[in-house]
Amino acid sequence: MGRAWALVLAAGAGTRYGAVAGGHTKVMANIAGRPMVAWGVKAARAACDGVTLVVAPSMVDRFGAGVDAVVAGEGTRSGSVRAGLEMVPDDVDVVVCHDAARPGASAELFAAVIGAVRGGADAAVPALAVSDTLKRVPEWSDSGGIVAGTVDRSGLFGVQTPQAFRREALVAAHVGEPEATDDAALVEAAGGTVVAVPGEAAAHKVTTPADLVVVEALLRGRGAGGGL
Repeated sequence: MGRAWALVLAAGAGTRYGAVAGGHTKVMANIAGRPMVAWGVKAARAACDGVTLVVAPSMVDRFGAGVDAVVAGEGTRSGSVRAGLEMVPDDVDVVVCHDAARPGASAELFAAVIGAVRGGADAAVPALAVSDTLKRVPEWSDSGGIVAGTVDRSGLFGVQTPQAFRREALVAAHVGEPEATDDAALVEAAGGTVVAVPGEAAAHKVTTPADLVVVEALLRGRGAGGGL
């Protein structure tokens, strides 16, 4: 199988994170000496043959170094993936989608999902077993809600990025411009084979400033992020 190409997705508004100095989105928040987005680009660059960075339209002109292309994202995650796919060279067989909000994902994790696709899967995702007790709360408000039951967590996994895909499977899954929280769900819906590989605690998603503190502690020993 031929080359692998990464789409680093950084176009989200990050409304739950809050304001960042300079009016930027959360992917520009400083983490262990570099903007959050630089960490994902660095890991992607180490494992892939090329990197396309997908950012908010207002931020396209801010980037260039360290990536092969910069493209404006759309209003949804799935739309941003489709925008990035348009910039992937024709000789690429494996496309990796990675959320810039997971700066702790390592190059080894990228390599693991790429390897699973090269081994025959249509898609590969990193996964960690759910350790918390899960409750179903049908009606939730700011003040909480009534628990309707406990969910059996055996066999349940939280899924991370990077996620790797056989290019043809990913393109086919996006026909008709469907929407999903991750691309693996679209490949599943299209009947593709999705495999899970062991995830990483360090690939924790930064949603709030408290998450940034956790991930920054995990990243301090890795050295500075590259580019950007």
